[in-house]
Amino acid sequence: MATTLHVCTTCRGTAAAPLGCEGCTVGAAGCGACPLAEGATTRPGERLAHALAALPVPEGVKIVPVECLSACGQGCTVALSGPGKWSYVFGRLDARDAETILAGAAQFEAAANGLIPWRERPEIFRKQCLARIPPQE
Repeated sequence: MATTLHVCTTCRGTAAAPLGCEGCTVGAAGCGACPLAEGATTRPGERLAHALAALPVPEGVKIVPVECLSACGQGCTVALSGPGKWSYVFGRLDARDAETILAGAAQFEAAANGLIPWRERPEIFRKQCLARIPPQE
């Protein structure tokens, strides 16, 4: 696995509507154990990490929960990185973005240098990019 998708689990999220089991695509409705359940005390960042882990992860991508990405004013955040690639930090996300985040992670994994052509990126990767960091190598 060459691509790492870091997911901030301590993010407090944005003013987006709270997530509940009704219409949930992650856990079973009324399961009671799902961190997306109404009344759950988990932070939105944990909810995003749970939603990502519940979906098929693209080949070559590893999801790594982290305690803080220091983008606290930007809602839930994730970071994509890989050896010899540009790294990215994306914000203003929530659990409903999980499928799109994983689709973008697959594109990042397929890109030799991490640069996905602008028009091919998922919309949240075009409009919610907080930082682009040059490769170390």
